[in-house]
Amino acid sequence: MASSVMGFLVSPFSPITLRRRRNSTTHRFLFQAQSLDGVRRSSTVLSTTESVASVNVAASSSSSSSSSVVVENETQQSGSLLRADKIINATNVSEEEEEGELAPLWNDGYGTRTVEDYFVAAKEMNKFNDGGPPRWFCPLDCGSPLKDSPTLLFLPGMDGTGWGLILHHIALGKAFEVQCLHIPAHDRTPFEGLVKLVEEAVKFAYALSPNKPIYLVGDSFGGCLALAVAARNPTIDLVLILVNPATSFGRSQLQPLFPILEALPDELHVTVPFLLGFIMGDPVKMASVNIGNSLPTTEKLEQLSNNLTALLPYLSELADIIPRDTLLWKLKLLKSAASYANSRLHAVKAEVLLLASGEDNMLPSANEAQRLGRSLQNCKVRNFKNNGHTLLLEDGIGLMTIIKGTCMYRQSRRLDLVRDFIPPSMREFRYTMDRVVGLYRSLIGSVMFSTLEDGTIVKGLSGVPDEGPVLLVGYHMLLGTELISLVDGFLSEKGIMVRGIAHPELFTDRTESLSSEFSLMDWVKVFGGVPVSATNLFKLFSTKSHVLLYPGGAREALHFKGEEYKLIWPDQPEFVRMAARFGATIVPFGAVGEDDIAEIVLDYNDLMKIPIINDYVRDINRNSNSFRDETSGEVANTNVSFPIVQPKIPGRFYYLFGKPIRTKGMENMLKDKEAANQLYLQIKSQVKHNIDYLIKKREEDPYRNIINRKIFEALYPSEIGQTPTFKP
Repeated sequence: MASSVMGFLVSPFSPITLRRRRNSTTHRFLFQAQSLDGVRRSSTVLSTTESVASVNVAASSSSSSSSSVVVENETQQSGSLLRADKIINATNVSEEEEEGELAPLWNDGYGTRTVEDYFVAAKEMNKFNDGGPPRWFCPLDCGSPLKDSPTLLFLPGMDGTGWGLILHHIALGKAFEVQCLHIPAHDRTPFEGLVKLVEEAVKFAYALSPNKPIYLVGDSFGGCLALAVAARNPTIDLVLILVNPATSFGRSQLQPLFPILEALPDELHVTVPFLLGFIMGDPVKMASVNIGNSLPTTEKLEQLSNNLTALLPYLSELADIIPRDTLLWKLKLLKSAASYANSRLHAVKAEVLLLASGEDNMLPSANEAQRLGRSLQNCKVRNFKNNGHTLLLEDGIGLMTIIKGTCMYRQSRRLDLVRDFIPPSMREFRYTMDRVVGLYRSLIGSVMFSTLEDGTIVKGLSGVPDEGPVLLVGYHMLLGTELISLVDGFLSEKGIMVRGIAHPELFTDRTESLSSEFSLMDWVKVFGGVPVSATNLFKLFSTKSHVLLYPGGAREALHFKGEEYKLIWPDQPEFVRMAARFGATIVPFGAVGEDDIAEIVLDYNDLMKIPIINDYVRDINRNSNSFRDETSGEVANTNVSFPIVQPKIPGRFYYLFGKPIRTKGMENMLKDKEAANQLYLQIKSQVKHNIDYLIKKREEDPYRNIINRKIFEALYPSEIGQTPTFKP
């Protein structure tokens, strides 16, 4: 394939690279006209600034050609509770990308594009004013995807511009070959024609890579289009991501207004798109995309005010993006699209992820999600109760994050949570630690210690090896409350992603419901949780990962009264021989603090004495997955339940990682059960020793109490997150 002067490949599906400018708000567009055979016909370069617009036309594009369009714009970066200097050992992302993988805390670009960029791109494309046909383009921001990435086709909403994913281009471009459908404003292709056009693209991608899934992201009208294509192609491996699909158009809250639009004089049409802009989306959420969550309130309000001032004038430009005749045509198109898709729901065999907004003022999306969730054969639903119709253009969780958290990303026919894992980006890390668990992190004030090779205990994680495979083996505190700080610590200090071995129940459909929101369980998957199995442990060791294992599992995390810091481990050494086979380094660790934040009021034994509740607990245990047999001892006891706890005034969490145990050269353990058992008991003893050490030493910590910690942080605000503790 030939390369164009602007640095992206010329093809019907063109991968490209990201380019940015500083110090000025500059929008640059490259319109690369192409025929379906990938031969370059002509190109147009557009450049606009805040006050100057200039057009440099190399040649005009023909109406029968396919086109590529790119946009550049520089916007301000957002702030975060996590200080930049806290990341002291992050891996070089560019080096990792050259090896075909992403490093933890990679840059997903969220916040570098805003809704203003969407309007600028849509307006510039509309200047060509051609009547079609629809064509595919690849945004410049998407860059070059990682090796073996599947194809993602974006099917736009009523605007038809194809720029609805502009906030997500950089992140999606790492994991997918992204192609966006552009339907010119004056194009009048009927719905069946659009279905055939998308179907041709799907079959083309399938012919190139028959063993890869093809993703169809359908926004509103595009959701109907995606469902129609899936119904017509049940044998192709499709994954549908539907965002407020317009299948509920017949029940739209705006139905009484549509006849009025047809009779409205041309002079008044300019007000219609402006009003629709407020109805379809939340301007405040749109303007909040690049505002840091941890900025002072005054700075937040000032930046929000500036963003709104810049955004509101663009809403009136919807009249240019969607002219009167186009709007009336789109309404007819929506009606036929909804009818076509609804009549074929039974034929859809594809995986479906449905994203529904709770404050959609255009469509009853929340109710429609319930209906489609029951009608489609393989459908997951995530509700976003505070978002409007234009979910993809509003501030919130990135689309790539949602795809990962719902386990919908795969590169082949079968999902492999080890091979298909994409580590969390810096934005995902900050969003989680600030917005999702920020208050919790602030309350527990975790502090970590590790042990060097010579046995010296030091503050921090310098004693834990950087090079894998490494197996972290420790005590599972009540309800797994230690997990957040552990993952946070390794990412913040060492730039290392710890892959947690989790209970398989977290990955079953029983955790799904039609009213599900993006929950903490989804974030567990974003941060690398995998179901416990020998196969997954084998794969993780093969990739030299840092693996987190709790031999006590759910029984330890849901322990009974009086079992605080009791190790409830299996009788047999389940993990030692696997670690020895790969020469993994085992790091035993202890964690304490559960008794400083909560007290068990009712445990499993108490709940089983209460009528009705005991039946509920039995049903849960009867249907839960069990992966251990009775020979494992008490740890295999599945008679557990979530206890009722009473919160306490928070204390502090402490972690101690023991001296690393290197199994390299211990291949004899593969056959010598006695040697494996001795090492297992040594590890268990070390974990218990670490717990006892921390329980004793925390008495020397003057900042164990949250009140003392907060006073220190108020006096020394620059030391937030660095409150002193006892000397090891």
